[in-house]
Amino acid sequence: MEYAGIGGFILLVLNIWAIVSIIGSGASTGSKVLWTLLVLILPLVGFIIWLIAGPRGQQRVA
Repeated sequence: MEYAGIGGFILLVLNIWAIVSIIGSGASTGSKVLWTLLVLILPLVGFIIWLIAGPRGQQRVA
């Protein structure tokens, strides 16, 4: 079984999720661009940094 292929696919899905969350956040346009570039240029490290410190998506109030 190809573990590298599965890991790469999981990272791709997580990065797409991060980019969608970045775009849906309430951050400024410049901030969104910088976060998106970080996730695209450094996929694993960028995702981890975004997960810890990145802008959050819009929260729906119940």
